[in-house]
Amino acid sequence: MVTANGYCPSPFLQESLFPEKGGFIDGRFCETIPGLGPNGTAVSCCLPCPLSDWRYADNTAKRVDVASWISVAILPLCVFLLVSYAVLPVKWTNRHYLSICFTLGICCMEIAFIIPLGTNPAQCHNAITPNDMYSNLSCAFSGAFLLFGGWLVVMWSFIRTIAFHLQVCWEFVLGPKFMWGAFLAGFGIPAVAMTVMLILTGVSFRFGEICHINIKYGAQDYWYPLISFAAAALVLQLATMAYCMHIYLRSLFDKSASTTDNSSGLPSYTSSVRTVTARQAYRRVRRVIQLQWRGAALVLIILGNVIFFAVVFIDLDRNVKPTPTNIAKASQWIMCLATGGGKEACERYASGLGPNEPTLLAVVYLLSLVGFWNFILFARPSMFVGWLDLCRRGFSAHREFVSVDAHRHPDNKGFEMLTASKTPEPYQYNMRSPSPSAMMRSPSPREAMRSPSPAHTLGGRRSPMDATSPTFDRSVHFGHQEARYTRPSMSFSGPRPPSSSANGRDWDPSATFAPGHAR
Repeated sequence: MVTANGYCPSPFLQESLFPEKGGFIDGRFCETIPGLGPNGTAVSCCLPCPLSDWRYADNTAKRVDVASWISVAILPLCVFLLVSYAVLPVKWTNRHYLSICFTLGICCMEIAFIIPLGTNPAQCHNAITPNDMYSNLSCAFSGAFLLFGGWLVVMWSFIRTIAFHLQVCWEFVLGPKFMWGAFLAGFGIPAVAMTVMLILTGVSFRFGEICHINIKYGAQDYWYPLISFAAAALVLQLATMAYCMHIYLRSLFDKSASTTDNSSGLPSYTSSVRTVTARQAYRRVRRVIQLQWRGAALVLIILGNVIFFAVVFIDLDRNVKPTPTNIAKASQWIMCLATGGGKEACERYASGLGPNEPTLLAVVYLLSLVGFWNFILFARPSMFVGWLDLCRRGFSAHREFVSVDAHRHPDNKGFEMLTASKTPEPYQYNMRSPSPSAMMRSPSPREAMRSPSPAHTLGGRRSPMDATSPTFDRSVHFGHQEARYTRPSMSFSGPRPPSSSANGRDWDPSATFAPGHAR
């Protein structure tokens, strides 16, 4: 009776007994051993699929699934941010396209962890062959979302770092050109990179129920470009922080007078230009940091995680790749399994084959917790206030109030639409008859001189502009509303009656340096 082991010792399976059709053939962990076949021929023996069950503990797969349930809890938080950006006014959310696109990338990564929970995919195509994106649809979607989301997060971290650096160090104002360039690079580069990765490398089940990029060309078309953008963003972020520290120290050790001593905000003559520039630069940098410290903190978290992920996965690919060096390193572990030692007994020989279990779990958990940090840093308390205000007033209450007559008559260009009504009621706003005769005009000086009292009259009623009269009534009703004259806090003038001086002058020549007679 011929079994799947063939001429191979248990638990190894003979590769020739399994057809090379379907699944990821390069994902088999096989080695040709001479002298096992008939007449001393060589036989290719393979470890059963999945390989992670032999390298790590039995409950490792269940621990990896915890990351999927973490994503289930975090994805609604990211969706809450996106819906808040779309529904609430900007005064509640302070939304920006950098934050929105960054959150979209995180949502893609969270979806990649959630897909296996609904599909429950089969990791192996047969006993020795893992499934890939061509043999399993769940693998294709989870791997594509994970790779595309990772690229989006890194690219928008890089773009956010560039924007922060330009604003702080070069006083650059972000405009439409930068925005469209950011969209082109932030979505174009990940789309092209994902297309190249899926065509040249592909994804397959390597550990857990989430597909990851394969070993062949995986470092060249995914990890190395990703590390390049992440490292460039990290260096630029550190340079920006160093510049901020430099500006802060310059203003801190400056003992001379600064522009803060001037209430007018203009540089004083007692302080040097260098001192004024340092203080002004510090205030400008402080304002920018107060607005963007959340994004800068999130970028540092993401870049640190990405570099850690890349190092771990590159080390895993290097140790699992079937090279003569790796085969020699794993010979003791393979011989222990072939002699019936069992997985637990041979575990000590597998310690040098790839990252250990705690490191691998840390990578998966940190990858799924990216959305949590995004929510903590970008979910402002004002968002909840905005949702409460929206629920109280309704979705239609966020439009600005505009008079109905203004909609009907958009060509009205009058400023003071005050007309006398036929009824003995106070003056009312009449938006429908803005004729020049209906405008309230100021009396001429001659009419004012002939007036029996300082109060200006219009149609038998005292004008509200007569604020200096002793009997001035500040409550002038327009319809059913009360209009009050409020003197501006920084105004040193006000409505005054016309002067009634005998000589027609309201100034004394003797009180000035002007001559009293004409030269």
